[in-house]
Amino acid sequence: MNPKILKKILAQHKEFIESLGKKGTKANLSDADLHNADLRGADLIGADLRGADLIGADLDFANLSCANLHGVK
Repeated sequence: MNPKILKKILAQHKEFIESLGKKGTKANLSDADLHNADLRGADLIGADLRGADLIGADLDFANLSCANLHGVK
């Protein structure tokens, strides 16, 4: 996935979380190609990551609480 697009999705998801769903957009990264992505410190609470490719992704300090990780590689 293009890093610029990923950054925008993460920013919108952060706004979604902080506003309790009133603003922003919940991240839908299902089936996304995120191999080798820099997700350090990403707030992915409740994000949809079904089937995403996270091989080699840097997830240090990422928050994946309640994220849908079904079928993640």
